Amino acid sequence: MFKLIAGTVLAFACSVSHAALQIQSWTLANGARVLFVENHSIPMLDVSVDFDAGTRRDPAGKSGTAAMTNTMLSRGVVAANGQAARNEAQISDAFADLAAQRGNRIDNDRGGMTLRTLTTEREPAIAMLARVLAQPAFPADLLARDQIRTIANLKENLTKPEVIADRAFTSALYAAHPYGAQITEASINAIKRDDLVAFHRQYYVANHAVITLIGDVTRNEADGIARTLTAGLPQGAALLALPAVTTGKGGEQRIAHSSSQAHILIGMPALQRPDPDFFPLLVGNYVLGGGGFVSRLMNEVREKRGLTYGVSSYFEPMAQPGPFQIGLQTKSEQADQALKIVRETVDGFLKQGPSTAELKAAKDNLVGGFALRIDSNKKLLENIAMIGFYGLPLDYLDTWTANVERVTAEQIRDAFNRKLQTSHFTTVVVGAR
Repeated sequence: MFKLIAGTVLAFACSVSHAALQIQSWTLANGARVLFVENHSIPMLDVSVDFDAGTRRDPAGKSGTAAMTNTMLSRGVVAANGQAARNEAQISDAFADLAAQRGNRIDNDRGGMTLRTLTTEREPAIAMLARVLAQPAFPADLLARDQIRTIANLKENLTKPEVIADRAFTSALYAAHPYGAQITEASINAIKRDDLVAFHRQYYVANHAVITLIGDVTRNEADGIARTLTAGLPQGAALLALPAVTTGKGGEQRIAHSSSQAHILIGMPALQRPDPDFFPLLVGNYVLGGGGFVSRLMNEVREKRGLTYGVSSYFEPMAQPGPFQIGLQTKSEQADQALKIVRETVDGFLKQGPSTAELKAAKDNLVGGFALRIDSNKKLLENIAMIGFYGLPLDYLDTWTANVERVTAEQIRDAFNRKLQTSHFTTVVVGAR
């Protein structure tokens, strides 16, 4: 059955990529928002359930609580409503016996789960997912096991220059804001079972759930599935507003490391969802550093001077301003030269914007490659779940290429200069001599 599921993914994706996506949306009586795309071409259903339960909600001093809560949802469920308790192995076997694939999602903003199931097996699969979401046991012995594993992975990662650079960069960009918090051995060890129970009770609630369904069910069936998934979830209080992301003074931080390569990150907080500057920034960034070998940064730093194998830039829009980031590696002795060229290239782009030829090439590539953004059920589900969670227009995917086509060079210059001030850029160099 797993082969059947895998084999039908592309067929479904192709069928929806050539026609407007009819995204239906409604709100349940318990406050959960539902987004649904009906498609009967294959006997499959994909589901995503998201909550405002990302790492930015970690309690102070206990970074890792959100991720640990999400991971441990499937470590066991308690007995309830005449149903027996199930342990980790029994939950895994239950999904496997149904040829259903369950996944976890955790990032800065969201925490949740996904499910892929044949529609003939959807009822028991949905019932099990509902139990995992609403009745987690959070067994203390498995929490201790997962803490040991997390700390071991952390210690290993802290030997890697790219991880050191990323942690230092994120901390410098966001300072005391929750986006800047990093897990440590102490923060992981501070997490107790009661912390997971409290986090789950506060954030995994029906009235803050966003449920996305794609596949071989009707609108009424989708509504019933959404109600099943949230029936056991409590109602939650209004979530506390998080502190605003502030633009710091920037600066440069150099961290010694034995690596022969200097790992360099440059950027600042810049973009949140939704934002009218999104498409000008998307197209402009393709020209600056997002277009691979055709980008200005790659041309200036690699092709002309041979200072790196690769350099790129991107915007990461989040619920609060996410980072604009430029990243590259170079020989340690060439770090200063590479930084100089990167800064000059960014300054030039902010002043000039893209050329006519660059703008056309960027649009052609983005529009031509749009189908690859939704060429699997996983990508399509993620895109629609994003629309639901961040409150984007339901026709976001239908109008995506038209919005790209409408971008002008002037809009790109204006958007980049609104969002980026090089005097506020943070620079982290790990490995420089």
